Amino acid sequence: MAMASSTSPKLLFDLQFPSKPSSRATIVCNSSRAPPPQPLPPTPSLSDQLKPLAVTLLKDSPKPSAIDELHPPKPIWINPSRPKPSVLSLRRHERRPYSHNPNLPSIARLSRSLSSLPDSDLPAALAAAPPPSRDDALVLLNSLRPWSKAHLFFLYLKANCSSPLETLFYNVAMKALRAGRQFSLVEQLAHEMLDLGVELDNVTYSTIITTAKRCHEFDKAILWFERMYETGVMPDEVTYSAVLDVYAKLGKKEEVIGLYERARAAGWIPDQVAFSVLAKMFGQAGDYDGIRYVLQEMDNLGVKPNLIVYNTLLEALGNAGKPGLARSLFEDMVSAGVSPDEKTLTALIKIYGKARWSRDALQLWERMRSNKWPMDFILYNTLLSMCADVGLVDEAERLFGEMKKPDRWSYTAMIKIYGSVGKVERALQLFDEMLHRGVEPNVMGVTCLIQCLGKGKRIGDAVKVFDIALQRGIKPDDRLCCCLLSLVSLCEDGEVDIMLGCLEKGNARLVEFVKMLGSEEVGFAVVKEEFQGLLNEASVDVRRPLCNCLIDVCRTRNYPSKRARELLYLGTVYGLYAGLHEKGSDEWSLNLRSLSVGAAKTAFEEWMKALSSSSENEEVFPQVFAVHTGSGIHKFSQGLTSAFAEHLKELAAPFQQDEGRTGWFVASKDDLFSWLESRTASPAVAA
Repeated sequence: MAMASSTSPKLLFDLQFPSKPSSRATIVCNSSRAPPPQPLPPTPSLSDQLKPLAVTLLKDSPKPSAIDELHPPKPIWINPSRPKPSVLSLRRHERRPYSHNPNLPSIARLSRSLSSLPDSDLPAALAAAPPPSRDDALVLLNSLRPWSKAHLFFLYLKANCSSPLETLFYNVAMKALRAGRQFSLVEQLAHEMLDLGVELDNVTYSTIITTAKRCHEFDKAILWFERMYETGVMPDEVTYSAVLDVYAKLGKKEEVIGLYERARAAGWIPDQVAFSVLAKMFGQAGDYDGIRYVLQEMDNLGVKPNLIVYNTLLEALGNAGKPGLARSLFEDMVSAGVSPDEKTLTALIKIYGKARWSRDALQLWERMRSNKWPMDFILYNTLLSMCADVGLVDEAERLFGEMKKPDRWSYTAMIKIYGSVGKVERALQLFDEMLHRGVEPNVMGVTCLIQCLGKGKRIGDAVKVFDIALQRGIKPDDRLCCCLLSLVSLCEDGEVDIMLGCLEKGNARLVEFVKMLGSEEVGFAVVKEEFQGLLNEASVDVRRPLCNCLIDVCRTRNYPSKRARELLYLGTVYGLYAGLHEKGSDEWSLNLRSLSVGAAKTAFEEWMKALSSSSENEEVFPQVFAVHTGSGIHKFSQGLTSAFAEHLKELAAPFQQDEGRTGWFVASKDDLFSWLESRTASPAVAA
């Protein structure tokens, strides 16, 4: 959409809810000062956003499984005289029978001696030693570490062998290379076997495929899997499970289900590894029906989950947003006699923290202590982060006191907690303690502390902390730059230039854009182009906060009034404020929970202008209009609800807090339009 520099954007809600479908704009950055930007992904429509909820919601009535939904049942004719072809061998590849080697002690000593040599000295040492027998060479090849030693010894064997080495030697060499994640060398050996006519058996293909998977060469793994069938080699269940994982990592859900169905039809009973792959795939997609299918299949086949499967299922249920089911699964796990490890407990704490189930998290913590379940630093820090998210100060202090040697993540969580409740001095003391103990701060901890100091109007201390971070080698990331930008809107007049100077050290382009917004002469087209570039350079999770902070700066620094509206308009076009407005038959609502105070005020003003314009067209309106601001979990949070209530009071708007819904303001249609008519000339509503 091309616009002249003097043209101001359309009404926000006219654009967001057009009468005809319109394609979203594509952001392209033309700046030559930055590397080629990553365009913003297309923003789904409101109906697309709600679709996963309808798909994954568990209802009481029977539903088709995830397998049935992807592959509707079709009539199949079965010829009883011809059995259905199998896609895998139901027996694992037989291992070579073990035979005692009397030279094993001497080979072990030789292996340790060769492993301690530099790689450059290994060929000479092998040449000086007597040539090993076939069995000795095989044992030595299997025991040499690291992979480079095994590879050099394999090359020595090839050079000193009168005939090509047999398949077993290649398989052992590939196994060593797989441990070193050397897929290119593994593939080179595979092609060498093909050229020399050495047979590639199931173990060979399985090693090639699993090496490709470890090295993230997923396309190569699929190519070698397909070659197995072309050469008549039937994969066993180990290889088959590995390929299922490859397709899952590629996001090819239907291919995974197709492979699973064909193998089950051939009589395969999946092992725990295969079910773990399926659970992880469905969990990453947030597909609860798929997770439920995995649990049902395991129960029907009598496959008992092990610790790895339980951990995978817990993470999957967390991704699917099912904390209650995750808790039930954990209790089933404990009842089945499977002891949780650190990963299990960390996954469950994360689920409880995300759901804000602080009581369940603290009860789990007490069970950990009483049962002496294993706890590592990751688990401790996850507990601290959960306490920070839900504002449990006393519990966090007790947990932090139990840690013998807190690390930077532990300190970061505590600084975040103190910042959330306004204990600025305690946060500063903890930062000093961290430095004196020799614990280097990270960028996240510095960001939390600077944000805490900014809210406490201690801009000078925030600048000192930022300077210390730079001296410690911390490079400002997008989050820290966004935090510094938010402080610009909180600064007094004499502090603005100081804070912009700090911000310039992290993102000079952003400082130039802030100064550009304050100029009346700069047109909308220029603002739009530069804003596109900034968004493309920023990480996805920072784009909306960045837009919020820019709008706040425009309002608090008394920039031209159109700037805040332009930024909100652009943020809506680029999908930063999806679901801002909902139209129901009985109520129209404005959702401001993801907005800052300045952005929320701007959005409300734009909504009022849109309603005024719609009233002139005699549109049918509901009886109730509502605004949702959410409710903060910390006393020292920005306080959108209270700030917005004060804004409504200043405007004398007829919205009143809804006693039945926390963080909601409601107004009747008659009161609202009567107020709008009386404020036709008000600057807060006029265009």
